[in-house]
Amino acid sequence: MIEYIHGDLTELTPALAVVETAGVGYGLNISLNTYTAIQGKQEVKLYVHEVLVTGGRDDSFTLFGFATKQERELYRLLITVSGVGGNTARMILSSLSPRELCEIISTGNDKMLKTVKGIGLKTAQRIIIDLKDKIVSLGIADELPASGGNVVMVNNDVKDEAVSALTMLGFSPAPSAKVVVDILKAQPDLPVEQVVKLALKQIK
Repeated sequence: MIEYIHGDLTELTPALAVVETAGVGYGLNISLNTYTAIQGKQEVKLYVHEVLVTGGRDDSFTLFGFATKQERELYRLLITVSGVGGNTARMILSSLSPRELCEIISTGNDKMLKTVKGIGLKTAQRIIIDLKDKIVSLGIADELPASGGNVVMVNNDVKDEAVSALTMLGFSPAPSAKVVVDILKAQPDLPVEQVVKLALKQIK
């Protein structure tokens, strides 16, 4: 079992990283989160999830690489959910950061999860139901206490309206939601229009 690969980053695309160590180049499938984390680096350490497929005409051995253990653990949890395969899990982790995904699952925000390409409402709800307790009990999300008792709640109606408005203005849903949630955590009583105005100044 490979725990991690540490070596020189010789090739990098948004979907694949090639890491050379001891004269061997390992190709690892990566998410956009990991791509962003390692972009511009010469030496990297990627935590590995191995997939061995046998029984067909051609056996295959695939490596997935993650910049953090947290992201790898979320990936492993996602693929335990019925209807979520490896590529779908990688798509989720390319659309949302681990922190965003944990927040979406912990608050039961199936609408936000459904914005990920290939995720329907039933799958989104299944992910939330199956993983809500696990991400807390395993301590994956640093911002979530083990008891789940001190999570800062935000007004979901205001949040949804603000994210919807920002999406219509051309901004991506996931980054918009992150900014909106941060604003509402700091100022819970703001009306939608003020949240949108503040978000427009902060979204990059």
